[in-house]
Amino acid sequence: MIPIEKVQDIIAKHNNLEKDLSSSNIDPKLFAQKSKEYSNLGNIVSFARDYLNFDREIKDLENIIEDKENDIEIIDMAEKDLKQLKIKKIDYENKLKLFLLPKDEDDDKNAIVEIRAGTGGLEASLFCSDLFKMYEKVCSKKKWKLEIINISKSEAGGFKEVIFSVNGSDIYSYLKYESGVHRVQRIPETETQGRVHTSAATVAVLPEAEDVDIQIKDADLRIDVFRAGGPGGQSVNTTDSAVRITHIPTGVVVSQQDEKSQHKNKAKALKILRSRVYEAEKRKKDQERSSNRRSQIGTGDRSERIRTYNFPQGRVTDHRINLTLHKLEEFLIGEAHEEMNDELRLKEQDMKLKSLN
Repeated sequence: MIPIEKVQDIIAKHNNLEKDLSSSNIDPKLFAQKSKEYSNLGNIVSFARDYLNFDREIKDLENIIEDKENDIEIIDMAEKDLKQLKIKKIDYENKLKLFLLPKDEDDDKNAIVEIRAGTGGLEASLFCSDLFKMYEKVCSKKKWKLEIINISKSEAGGFKEVIFSVNGSDIYSYLKYESGVHRVQRIPETETQGRVHTSAATVAVLPEAEDVDIQIKDADLRIDVFRAGGPGGQSVNTTDSAVRITHIPTGVVVSQQDEKSQHKNKAKALKILRSRVYEAEKRKKDQERSSNRRSQIGTGDRSERIRTYNFPQGRVTDHRINLTLHKLEEFLIGEAHEEMNDELRLKEQDMKLKSLN
């Protein structure tokens, strides 16, 4: 049962926003924010209004049924209507509960994604590259902007590490389920006896932090510059363009040398560092809210094994919800990725709903 006051608050807030948006005195800076909020409420406000009328309608039907002077046909119709109305009320109640669930404050943010090759040597670096290509396809499909921040290539042509940012709408709310250890089972091209090898890569998805999200003082940073080096120790730059930034209070260190400009490398390094420090603070708060952690899919821990990609069997399995899709090829080109993501979201919503009851 949802407290009536919360349902009334939804309607009142929608009415107030409607009034604000129709005013000629509204601050242009607040217009976009209020418009988005009004649009979100518009998806649920009709359910809220109907929900407030359910109890009265149920009571009316119960009175008809209890009145023995009514014809049997009228009572039968009322009983059928009452049954349907009670089912409808439960459906609307679940919709309202979902809307009222606590939102992740970072869901609307852009994201920084870090993929690192794990156990498995060169094969792991190739898998790291495959994961990056998969996320490229997902971003392209959703018309999100992907920008590479840093790449470290392996001898096999894969990636030891790749860091990139993703900009668009509701990025973090989608990509946050990708954090963890991804495992691959397949026969490497160099394998002569047809044995299946297991390799792994780690994915970290960080909400992209803005200056307003976390304050990082210049006094808390140690910035070192050095000459960028290429493969085999060759110099890729004759000036000290590479940058290493250390956040002294947390010990977070970020190095950046992809750009020829020291200024650009510093800007990229700060972008990553800000998000890593912000995520560390967020993780600390989440651990303190243990009840909140129990209503989340997985722990968000980078060491948690979340998914296995089995090439011989053509399947991908998400271990957090025990879901297997026999669509590995479609998944790796972004076609079936959303199907898995939808199931993860639904499972988490279900867990949160149960925690409210």
